[in-house]
Amino acid sequence: MTSLNERLRVFDGPQTRALFVSSTHVSLLDHTKVPYELDRELEHEEVNQLRAAHGGPALFWTRSSAGREAAAMITAADSATAIPVFARILDDVRIQPLLAERGGIWRPVRTLVSEDGSALGSIWREAGGSVFLPFDPDEVLLNYWSERYLRIASGAKIRDLRRLLRVIYYRARPWLPRSFQIWLRRRFARLQARSLFPRWPIETCFHDFLDLMLAILSDVAGTAIPRIAEWPNGHTWALVLTHDVEQAEGLAAIEPVVELERAHGLRSAWNLVPRRYAVAQKHVIGLLDRGFEVGVHGPYHDGRDLESFATWRERLPVAHAAAARWDAAGFRSAALHRDWELMRLLGFDYDSSSPDTDPYEPQEGGCCTWYPYFNGELVELPLTLPQDHTLFVILRQQDEAAWVEKAAFLRDRGGLALIDTHPDYLIDERIYSAYARFLDRFSTDETAWKALPREVSAWWRRRAASRLERAGDGWRIVGPASGEARIVFEEGSW
Repeated sequence: MTSLNERLRVFDGPQTRALFVSSTHVSLLDHTKVPYELDRELEHEEVNQLRAAHGGPALFWTRSSAGREAAAMITAADSATAIPVFARILDDVRIQPLLAERGGIWRPVRTLVSEDGSALGSIWREAGGSVFLPFDPDEVLLNYWSERYLRIASGAKIRDLRRLLRVIYYRARPWLPRSFQIWLRRRFARLQARSLFPRWPIETCFHDFLDLMLAILSDVAGTAIPRIAEWPNGHTWALVLTHDVEQAEGLAAIEPVVELERAHGLRSAWNLVPRRYAVAQKHVIGLLDRGFEVGVHGPYHDGRDLESFATWRERLPVAHAAAARWDAAGFRSAALHRDWELMRLLGFDYDSSSPDTDPYEPQEGGCCTWYPYFNGELVELPLTLPQDHTLFVILRQQDEAAWVEKAAFLRDRGGLALIDTHPDYLIDERIYSAYARFLDRFSTDETAWKALPREVSAWWRRRAASRLERAGDGWRIVGPASGEARIVFEEGSW
C-alpha cells in the first residue's frame, strides 16, 4: 500500500518543474493532481501561500486555526451559483492587517454570508492579481469528506441526539416486525425529505468549490491549469455495480443477477455478511472465477459496529478474517454507518460506506463528491446512485428514472456512478426489471469505465502516486499512472 509520504513529494529550493510553489502541502492540489512543489522559505506563522513558479501573483489563505467556525455561502454575481462552505472564517477586520502586510491595493470580490445574510468575511483580490482567502481551502474539502459540515450546520447537540436515537433504534430493531420497521422508515422519510443540504439526489457544492478554486489558480498562474484526469485509458466517467447481501434469502438469489450482468458484459462486487448467514466458500470462488468481486458488508449487519471505539476494535478482526477467506479488498458498513476517524482504522484497501448525498438513510448526509478520495490510507469510493431500497421500498417509486437521470448527470460531469442494489429486493420483479433496463441503458456506453471497485481503488492509488512535471513547453505524467492517465486543462472566470 502506498504510504502518504510516498504520495507527497517534498521539494526544496527555488528551481521547479511544477506550475506552483507552496509553503505547505495542499490537499486540494493533491486531490486534483495540479503540479506544485514545496518551498520551505515561503512558510509564515499566520498565512499560507501558493505562488506561480514563474513569479508574479500568489494565492494566500489563513491557517485553519484562525477565524470563527461557521456555515457560509460564497456569493457570486449569479446568486444561483452561490457555494456553501463550512470552515473557520476570518472576518474583514482581522484580515486587514494581513493584507496591509503584503502591500498593494486590495478589494473584496466575493462575500461569505451566513444563513441570515450577514457578512462573515470576504475573498480579496490585489490589483496585481494575487488573491487572499479568509479560510483554509483544505479545511473546506475535509469538512465535506468527513461530513463535519453537519455538526457545524446543526450544532453538536443536535448531531449527538440523532446519533443517540440511531443507537436506540438499532438496539430495538431485532424485536420490531419488519413491516413496522418499514412503516417507521417511511414516516421518518417525510421529515428527512425536508433537508435542504446536501440536496438530493444531486448536490454539486464540492465540485462547485473545486471549480472556483481552479479558476482562481488559473487566474493566479496566468494560464490554464494542467491536472491528471480522474479516469484512465481515455474514459470520461466510471460505472461501478455493487450489491449488499443482507439475508440468507438474498444470498440464494444472487445467480439471476449475476447472469443478467454477464449478459450485459458487466461485472459487479458482492458484499457479504460473515456472521449473519452461512457463506459457502464454493459460492465465493464461483463469483471470483467469473471475474466478480467479493467484499465484506460489516461483521454482523446489526447496525452496532460503530457504537464505540471499543465495539469497532472488537469487531474488526471478524471482518478481517472474512476478507482473508474471500480475497476481499473492500468494505461497506451495515446501513452505511460511518465515522471519519474510526474508518481510518478499517485496515481494508477501500471503503464504500459514504453516499455523496442521502437524506433517507438512518445516518443522513454524505461526502458531497462523486470522485474517490483518501481518508488517511483508505480509499473511499462514494455511493452516488440512490439505493434500490430507498427508491422502491421507502419512496415507492415505480421505475428506474432516478437511476438513469443521476447516471446521465454523472456521465456529463465525469463522475463515478456507483450503484448499490440488494438481491434481497431484486427478487421483486418490478425492481429487477428496473435494474435490467438501467443496465440496458448504460452497458454499451464506451465512454464509461466499467470497473470493479477494487480496480477503481487501485487506479486511484496509481493516480495519487503520479505527478505532472514540465517537459519542454508542455507537461508529462511521471509515475505508475503514466501509461494510462491523460492530462486535462482547467481555466475559467470567477
